[in-house]
Amino acid sequence: MFICFFLLSNGIFNMATVTRFEDLIIWQHARSFARKIYELTAGKSFNNDFELIRQIRKSSGSVMDNIAEGFDREGNNEFRQFLSVAKASLSESKSQVYRSYDRNYVTKEIFSNLIKEIESLSVKIFNTMEYLKHSDFRGYKFKEMLKESYAPYSTNDSTSNHFQPFQTI
Repeated sequence: MFICFFLLSNGIFNMATVTRFEDLIIWQHARSFARKIYELTAGKSFNNDFELIRQIRKSSGSVMDNIAEGFDREGNNEFRQFLSVAKASLSESKSQVYRSYDRNYVTKEIFSNLIKEIESLSVKIFNTMEYLKHSDFRGYKFKEMLKESYAPYSTNDSTSNHFQPFQTI
């Protein structure tokens, strides 16, 4: 579970507690991308290029899988590492989209739309990594350890100057 800030299209940050990886916008976007790649490669245009079909399906699916696995590690550092792997898999998919276009398996319009989608998702993953990098919250697997470590300093007294590691939102 993570408390995340999301930049909305109107430029305002929205805070949400995300408890399932399925609620992450980046995972939803990655899932949509993997589904598009599967549907595209299931068509006749790939002319039984089984190696490219296998590679692009695997790399596009790896994006959503690594986001999910990293999220469920419940630590910011591990999540960031898995997001880095997801971003690398996305770059691999991008390269394979170029190969698909070069082999005339996709039209220029489909190619352009896929590249735009890949670049948009890449920025979202990067922004999530940056958010986690600068967050003071280390992850929920550290929550009990932190509570115990700072118990003498925690207080519900709002006038106290003692450090409070967790704030009620």
